[in-house]
Amino acid sequence: MAQIDRLFRTIKETGASDLHLLEGLVPKLRIHGSLLPIEGEPVLTGELLKTYMQEICLADQWKLFEQEGDLDFAYGLEGVARFRCNYLRQVHGRGAVFRQIPDEILTTDDLKLPKAVADLAHLQSGLVLVTGPTGSGKSTTLAAVINLINQTYKKHIVTIEDPIEFVHENIKSVITQREVGQHSESFASALKAAVREDPDVIMVGEMRDLETIGLALTAAELGLLVFGTLHTNSASKTIDRVIDVFPAGRQPMIRTMLSESVQGIVSQLLLKKVGGGRVACHEILLKKEGLSNMIREGAVSKIVSMIEIGKADGMQLMDQAIMKLFKEGTITGRDAFMKAFNKRTFDDFRDMGVWEEEEEYEDEDD
Repeated sequence: MAQIDRLFRTIKETGASDLHLLEGLVPKLRIHGSLLPIEGEPVLTGELLKTYMQEICLADQWKLFEQEGDLDFAYGLEGVARFRCNYLRQVHGRGAVFRQIPDEILTTDDLKLPKAVADLAHLQSGLVLVTGPTGSGKSTTLAAVINLINQTYKKHIVTIEDPIEFVHENIKSVITQREVGQHSESFASALKAAVREDPDVIMVGEMRDLETIGLALTAAELGLLVFGTLHTNSASKTIDRVIDVFPAGRQPMIRTMLSESVQGIVSQLLLKKVGGGRVACHEILLKKEGLSNMIREGAVSKIVSMIEIGKADGMQLMDQAIMKLFKEGTITGRDAFMKAFNKRTFDDFRDMGVWEEEEEYEDEDD
């Protein structure tokens, strides 16, 4: 048994989402969004941290980390959980961050995803992007949607991940899961190969570069259903990000490709719940009449207006979703204000004295 397994069991027992190990510091857990030291654990020396890290990766992985200073892989502890592992070098020495991956794939109902998000599983073709900052639950949401396809349809689903997080069982569909670095050299090469593997659905864990984004758009144009992720925080910024990756000369063609293939963009944030825990909040853009022209014309303000008035179709802006959570009492006025894009929408909460009532909540987080 690896020495670090003891800390992984602590993650499981406390319900933490992440374990942070940095040379010169006590190990810390992220619980409900806050980083807290593990009581009774010693400060990590360079030698102890090296032992923790080296025990759970392969020799060639450790060699790669020593050469490049970064490493991503997955580690499973039987009877406990799987963990997404990130190794790094920093100013004080080595470091590592471990994200707990739930034992079971949560369903769209378990996650209380909006119906419009769950319904993306029933699309036959096109491009669907799930976006948000690191740690916002994009992988969990995508796993739930893929799981719904798996439970409903007889299809071939190819996932391309770095690393593989959720391991899917074949239910009605056949699922091929490929890990970058282990089963393929890059997202782009795996995606290029996937098109020739008779897929119905392709999930790209991260659309990091021009080649991968271009191949995803081409796959969607070919009639496949393609899911991908980006680190953007709104539908309009996602559209701009996809287009801006390409040189100016190619952007008109990419605008056309995106306008024809995009079926939905879901931007996701995780917010602290009153009383503990976290809740997902979504901005949702769905393909409706007029969207293609807006994308081709670069009319971002019109896209925002389309979302704002598209409630009947299942669309919503992030600020609308945040306001709903606040009015339900799920999140505080302070968190609503801090996460909102248009701060003026939430300014009245300060005048109403809402923030003063939440002073105790804030102190607990600090």
